[in-house]
Formats: sequence, structure tokens, C-alpha cells
Amino acid sequence: MTPALLELIVVILLPVAAFSGWYAGRRGGALQSGRRVSRLSKTYFRGLNYLLNEQPDKAIELFLQLAEADKDTIETQFSLGYLFRRRGEVDRAIRLHQSLISRPGLSEEQKKYAALELGEDYMRAGLLDRAETLFTDLVQMDVSVPQALRHLISIYQAERDWDKAIGHARSFQDATGEPMGALIAQFHCELAEQARLQGEHDTARARIADAYAADPYSTRAGILEGQIELAANNDAAAIRAFERVARQDVDYLPEVIKPLLGAYQRGQDTSRARAFLAEMIEHYPGFAPVQALSRILHDEEGVDVARRFLSRQVRQRPSVRGQAALIELSLDSPDEAIGTLVALKQISEQLLVRSPAYRCGRCGFGARAHHWQCPSCKNWGMIKPQYNLLGE
Repeated sequence: MTPALLELIVVILLPVAAFSGWYAGRRGGALQSGRRVSRLSKTYFRGLNYLLNEQPDKAIELFLQLAEADKDTIETQFSLGYLFRRRGEVDRAIRLHQSLISRPGLSEEQKKYAALELGEDYMRAGLLDRAETLFTDLVQMDVSVPQALRHLISIYQAERDWDKAIGHARSFQDATGEPMGALIAQFHCELAEQARLQGEHDTARARIADAYAADPYSTRAGILEGQIELAANNDAAAIRAFERVARQDVDYLPEVIKPLLGAYQRGQDTSRARAFLAEMIEHYPGFAPVQALSRILHDEEGVDVARRFLSRQVRQRPSVRGQAALIELSLDSPDEAIGTLVALKQISEQLLVRSPAYRCGRCGFGARAHHWQCPSCKNWGMIKPQYNLLGE
């Protein structure tokens, strides 16, 4: 069976399974073995048989005929509406689900499920205001409709209405038991970032406290905390925040190392800087802490000590960035190969410029600048600095 065929079977069966499971759950729990929510017709099984025999066109035609001949087969109608939406025929899906909602004789549970499907149609069509109204009505009628809450969270993210997104994420967590702390912390950080950019540091600190309350290990909250303390000329607090970020998630070290080194320098605390960088070298596979420590060694102990240290480190973790740093140190002591060294440095810098500095761990999206929400897959906190031969 081909992947495309398998996907088509899922497209046909998923709405039936979703409705059946949702309806059964609303009726009082899991289905007992051998029990059916509804009785599917022989024609429906013929359609599935076409799919299994890799005859999808015949299957789709038969499902369309089945839906037209027996409009009371609610599962078929849901499958057909889902299929319309997946095929991009959103107008047909909207009309079908609207007719289901207004159809006499349907149970309240069936109408609620049809409303959920209609809301998804509106979202696919970009009619977010209509989808928001419909899902909000569903939640007001029954707050235990997790699908509606999840869709509302997505809508408020798109509209950047972070307070409403927070409220509905909490409701979703209460309704399902699924932890939402990490996502809620991201929303609080969005509000903290807005306050920080407006110079409202007390408000930003309060939002950061809310983010930590939702997710005590929030990396983004730590970075924002450090930035706010730097703006307030509180280098000691900024150092604590940035060091905590690097220790919690070492992948974010490149995001904090520059402001962190600046704070060390202003406080003339190079001994703490050297100790922290040595610690990071043990845990971080990239080149950032090596390069930073080599610069401190250069300033305090001279170019030869720095070059020997850097040479050892580059052999242990070869990278283009390490090569460029070693070349730069070598240029401080001109020799007969200086022309070659200059050329190599230029080539290394060109390779670095062309290489994405960040990549999404979920979908692989590459970027030169950091994003908290991936522009491609829309997941939060998945884009991180990358380290490889051409990366950080």
C-alpha cells in the first residue's frame, strides 16, 4: 500500500473515528470490546475495499454516491465534509456542515461535532472572526470541548491576543489535563517583550515572573530577564540570569554570551568569566565559548598563549569558525604565508555568511536570525543556534 493511499484511507476514516470516539466519550467513557457506536452500511465497506485495493477514484465516487443517496448516514456526511476540506473545496465543506447543524433530528452531540467541523472550515478559509465566534459559543455551552479551546488558542496566537490565548490555554489544561505551562510561558514572554520595548520594565518583570510561574525552566524568560537587567544597569542580576539560561539549555549559549561577556567586562570580573567559559567548553560542542576564552587569554596572557589554546581546541572540534579565529590570531604575527592566511580568512567568512545560523528542530527550517515561533511549522521554542562545520 502506497503512502498516498494510506493517507486517503485515513482521510476517509478519521472523521468517523473522531466522531465515534468523541461521541462515545461524551456518553460515558471508552467503548467496550465489540460494541459499535453506529452500524456502517455494506456500501461503506465496499468503499473501504476499493481503497485497500488501490482504487481510490472508485472509492471517492462511491462515498459521494453514498452520501447523496443516504443523507441520514451522519458518519458519511462527516467523512465527506472532511474530504472536501482536505481537497481545498472549503465552500462545499462549509455548506455541508451548515446543513448538518440545521438538520432536524440530530442529537446535540452531533450538532456540536458538526459545529467543530464548520469552525475548522472557517479557519481553512481564513474567516477567523467567524471561527472565533463559533468556537467561543461552543466553549460557553460546554467548556469540556477541548477541540474548540485548542482552535481558539491558535486563533488568538494568529491575532496576537496573548491574554486571551493564556486564558484559553489554562482552560484547555483544566479540561484535558495536558500540561500547557511551556506554551503559556511563551505567551507571557510575548507580553513581557512588548513591555520591555516600551520601556515599561516593572510590567515586563511582572510578566517574566508569570512566565516562570507557568514554566520554571523557561529559557526565553531568562533571556528577557537578562536583557531587562542590562537595560537597568544591573550587571550582577543580568549575569545570574544569562548564566542560568546557559546552564538550563546550553544550546542557547550563543544567544547570551555576547551580553554576558560585556557584563563581565564592565564588572572587571574576568576570573568568573574564565571559569564559566571553561565550564561551557565542557558541555557545549560549538565554538562560541572557545573563541571567547581565547580572546580573554589574548588580552591577559598574550597572543602566543591564546594561539596555542585555540590551536588545541580547533583540532578537537574542527569548524570553519575555529579556522577563521585561528587565522585571525596568526595574522598578529606576520610571516611568509600571510597572503594565504588572508585568503583563507576571507573564504571562511564567506562560508559563514552563507550558512544558516539557526535551524528548527521540528521541521528543519533554516534562518539567519532567531525566531521564537518557527515561521514554517509555527511551533514555539524549536529554533535554536546550530553547530556544525559551517554553523555556530
